[in-house]
Amino acid sequence: MLLLIIEDPREPLLYDQEWVIMLDDWLDGITGTPEEALDELSMGMDMSGMDMPMTHMLMGATSTYLGGDAGDVGMPAHLLNGRAEQDAEVFQSRPGNRIRLRIINAAGDTAYRVGVPGQKITLTHTDGFPVQHEDVDAVVLGISERIDAIPTVQDGYTPLLALPEGKDGRAYGLISTGSGTAPDAATLLSILDGTATDGGRLTADESVLLAAKTPDRIHTMRLTGSMGKYDWSINGRRFDMTKPFAGAFDISLDERVQVKMVNDTSMWHPMHLHGHSFQLANNGARKDTVIVRPKETVTFEFDADNPGQWITHCHNAYHAAQSMIGLFSYVR
Repeated sequence: MLLLIIEDPREPLLYDQEWVIMLDDWLDGITGTPEEALDELSMGMDMSGMDMPMTHMLMGATSTYLGGDAGDVGMPAHLLNGRAEQDAEVFQSRPGNRIRLRIINAAGDTAYRVGVPGQKITLTHTDGFPVQHEDVDAVVLGISERIDAIPTVQDGYTPLLALPEGKDGRAYGLISTGSGTAPDAATLLSILDGTATDGGRLTADESVLLAAKTPDRIHTMRLTGSMGKYDWSINGRRFDMTKPFAGAFDISLDERVQVKMVNDTSMWHPMHLHGHSFQLANNGARKDTVIVRPKETVTFEFDADNPGQWITHCHNAYHAAQSMIGLFSYVR
């Protein structure tokens, strides 16, 4: 996967080094292919009790943070910059350095809880937009979310953990100052306690707040479907490429659009909007992807300033493949 980092020429953030972190879940070539996993999931959980082997469907993966079911697919490997924990990447630094971690969740079915055991990290950006800085023990990234965080380097080896939320396994990297001995994987913690948050719960920096304006148009988007039939949809409609404008959410150029995402399902969904960024209600973060928990309503606004036909979808790859997709359509 190609990562594109766009530098802000007026970036006020102070740091000494930068480490780009891409997280991913992986099954291809180990337990099967993503296509095989989707074929199995498409039969739905209602079929799982029948005399049919279930290789990929994940049962019992739960996360209180995500509101229940954590994921659909059992993943045999979790990667940090393409490496499993047996071959962890080592980042060279110096004691006292502030490292800007640019963390990207490129997974298909997994949220990751990221942190440095026993040390706070400072969250500075989400999905490329600055936020009011917040010190936490861990940050949870939904699929497609990006978070910038800064730890201060301690002498020796420091692990950066990425734990699949509600699932087994882990990925990690190491920060090294050139002294001490690298920890054995067996001695590393597999839990990140303390204060955790996510990009959807942060507050936008004043520099990126949308101007106050009464919405010109309001859309309600209900997230629908279930694991039982694996029939993920929006407003009860699964996106049909042969009829792309059926059920579209009409908008017009220069409108302020308010969207209320209502999750009617029993699973979390990382919802993504193409072509625009939005601001979450109550001066929430500027983003393009947000976690919507079961039975939760997330409200955001965006300015319709990019004419075209833009999809919005769940960024769980398997939900999107089952057509949990909607369309924002500019009309004259």
